[in-house]
Parts: sequence; structure tokens; C-alpha cells
Amino acid sequence: MATQVLTGSRIRERRLIAGMKQAGLARQVGISAAYLNLIEHNRRRIGGKLLSDIATALEVDPNTLAEGAGATALLALRDAAADHAGAGAEVDRAEELAGRFPGWAAVLAAQQQRIGDLERVVAGLSDRLTHDPQLADALHELLSTATAIGSAASILVDTAEIEPEWRDRFHRNIHEDSQRLTASSQELVTYLEQSDAPEGGPDTPQDELEAWLKAQGHHIEALERALGPSDELLFATAPGIASPQARSLAKAMFARYRADAARMPLAAFQDSAKETGMDVARLAAAFDVDLASAMRRVAMLPTPEGAGSIGLVVCDASGTLTFRKPVDGFPLPRFGAACPLWPLYQALSRPMTPVRAVVETAGRDQMRFLTYAVAQPMTPADFDAPMVYEATMLILPPDRARPPDAAPQPVGMSCRICPRDGCAARREPSILGAAAPV
Repeated sequence: MATQVLTGSRIRERRLIAGMKQAGLARQVGISAAYLNLIEHNRRRIGGKLLSDIATALEVDPNTLAEGAGATALLALRDAAADHAGAGAEVDRAEELAGRFPGWAAVLAAQQQRIGDLERVVAGLSDRLTHDPQLADALHELLSTATAIGSAASILVDTAEIEPEWRDRFHRNIHEDSQRLTASSQELVTYLEQSDAPEGGPDTPQDELEAWLKAQGHHIEALERALGPSDELLFATAPGIASPQARSLAKAMFARYRADAARMPLAAFQDSAKETGMDVARLAAAFDVDLASAMRRVAMLPTPEGAGSIGLVVCDASGTLTFRKPVDGFPLPRFGAACPLWPLYQALSRPMTPVRAVVETAGRDQMRFLTYAVAQPMTPADFDAPMVYEATMLILPPDRARPPDAAPQPVGMSCRICPRDGCAARREPSILGAAAPV
């Protein structure tokens, strides 16, 4: 049902909520009760001054009567209906529901948003439990220690007679293993509390660097100038980069950033990016740089107010993500490898061959992105040494670049939490109910 057709229904609903009689409202706005009755039954169109007068009498915004529920609430209602297709929800009457009962519509929209948020939290926690190396090592240590205690205790229980020397040794082992188990348990609890707390610090050197970059908006203004500050001066203003390992990663990143900024000055590059529509190949040619450098520069541009952020992912030849700049709607795994269908890995299998693809993410909020990817050598060619490659993928949301008119490639975050069924690239079953590996 068209939105304007429901304006009369919304007027009637608001009038009843206000406890007004039809004749009283008609008298206030200077029309007959019969004409208002036709309006309320959607038999007469309404707009302009009359709509404004009725809205004033009902003490509501005219847009509330003319447009009904907001787009966000309607979208949430339709998403909820799609997620519960078997319930038989009347999708074509979502606008009517939102218009007549805006409070209940808001509740349903909030619940739908909350469900989506909780699903993303569960997916992230599952990914962490599966791939967090520190957590895996801690759990292995706990299980090994508990097994050792159990073995020593069973020997003492099952052996009728045991020499005092051996008995004392088993007692000592149990005591030492118990202390180790207590210490390991306390360390694990501390690790989890620090990781989950809102103010908790990062877990790895890569986390330290990425957290600091996020605080800067992934744009380091100090390094844009020809004579930027030294690394030590930058570290002095970046207390979040504390560990030696994180500082080592940061120095390498700073060096790259400086080189990219020197070869692609900010103002000129922003103008070219706008002119070319973020076309990486044209930007690289305009500034005589390689494709990966142009991708990094695009990702590190300051984000205009109201615009979506631009994502960037870098991996080494093993497929391990070494740099992550997330973008809303395109989740990135925190540990381990990502979806094998990402253009990032397609580029890695074809070094020096540029890849451009439109991808569509899995899950509740399916979104399309334009991606550019390329794998380039990190070391010079040498007959006596292996070639080392690095792959880079730029992720552009629809509001920053218009994707080509092409069928999108479905992708996920990682197989373990990807809901897509029948994927030929699946390497393990999904906890969200997808099929086993094909």
C-alpha cells in the first residue's frame, strides 16, 4: 500500500490516541466532519496547509502523518519478516503496522537490531575461541596440567603398596602441578577479563598498532609533511604502542606511510581520487607508483564527514592477515585465515595480475563492495633466494565508488562462521548451520 494512501489512517490513529472526537478535530481545522471522515478512510488525498493544520491540532510533526514510520523501522520490520519467513508475516502491510502502532514498530525494530548485534558478537567470540593462539595455548596448558595431576593421583589410588620414596615423589608432583594449574587458571582469567573489558588493552602487537591507527582515523597527519617527526617523537605521543614488537611493526608502517605520502601528496591525490572515482589503476598511473601503494594511500585518506570508511587488508604468502583496516559491513577475522573466496587470495595465486571484483557479504546485512587486489614481490628477484610476496586488497563501500554492473561474488568472513550453504571453497563446517565441506 502506498505511503500517501495511509495518511488518513495515521490521522485517525493519532486522533484516537489524543482522545479527540472527529467533529472536534474537524472544527479546529475548519472542515466538515464528513470530509474528515473521508480523509481518515483514505478516500481523499491530503497535503499542504490542511495537513499542517491537522498535525498542529494533533500536536505531531506533519512528516509523521505524511511519511509514517521511518525508513530504519520499516527496514527492520522487513528484515525480521525475512528472517522468520515461515511465520507468515504480512510484509506488504509493514507500513500500515508502523503507521498505526509506531511504538510497537520501534520495539520490534530495536529487537531486530539487538538480535543482529548479538549474532555478530557470537560470531566474533567463536572466531576468537577458534583462532586465538594465546587462548589455545592457555587451554592446552590447563588440560595438560590437569591430565598430569589425574595420572599421578590414579597411580597413588590404584597401587596398593608403593615405596615411600616414590610416594613422596608423586605427592610432590601433584603439589607442583596443582600450583601450576592455579597459576595458569589465574593468567587465563586475567587475559579474558582484559580482552573483554571496554578499557582493556590490546592482546597482540598487531592489535596495539591497529588500535592506535583507529584512534587516528587511519590518517597520520604528522607524516603528511615533508619533514615529519621522528619515530621516537611519534612514539612519545602514542602511548598505546608500548611493546617492542608493536614499535617494530609501527616503524615499518611509518616508513611506508612516509614514502607513500612523499610520492602521492595529499591534496593532489585527493583531487585525483575524486576525479577518477577511486580508480586504483588510474591513480597509480597518474603518480607513477605501484598498485599496492595507491591502494594504501586511498585507504589512509581522511574520511569525509558522513562518508563510509574504506577498508584495507594485507596478507603474506601464507595467507595470514598482517594488516587490517575494517569497514562497516565487511567483517574481518581477528585471527587465522579469512574467506578463501576473497579477491585478496585470488591475487595471491596470480602474482602481479590485478584483480577487481564486486563482492557481497554473507549474513543478515548483505552488502556489496567494490574491491581491488594485487600481489606483489617484497624482495628483489634472486636465483639463490625464494621470492616473497605480499597481497593487498582495497575495500570500497557503495557510497565511495560505484561498483561495475556485474554479478557479485558471495564471500564470508571465515568458513567457521559463514552461513552460506553449498560453497565449494568451504574447509570446515559452520557453527551457524551451513553444510559440511563440499
